[in-house]
Amino acid sequence: MVQPIGPYRDMTIRDQTIGYHMVMSRTQTLVQLNQALLARLDERAARESRSRSALVRDAIERYLEDELTAEVDRRIVAGYTRIPQTAAEDAWAAAAARDAVAEEPW
Repeated sequence: MVQPIGPYRDMTIRDQTIGYHMVMSRTQTLVQLNQALLARLDERAARESRSRSALVRDAIERYLEDELTAEVDRRIVAGYTRIPQTAAEDAWAAAAARDAVAEEPW
């Protein structure tokens, strides 16, 4: 059985809202940025009509999700290393991929 990878593994940006109007509590955090990074952040915030805070929250969420995704990848590789696919499974997968591509209405 695969164990949970982290307490927030299923949380997305949408999960920040509870019910219709209740928002999860947040903690203010001080982050120090150099002028060049701050300028890039402000440019992007203006371009997307979003706040600095929203951009930073999204960036941190994606950064942490990348770590969780990498852990899932490591576990998949470990599983296939422990129990490799058979030649028959490889042949079936290749045939299924060819069939799926052939069915596409390119």
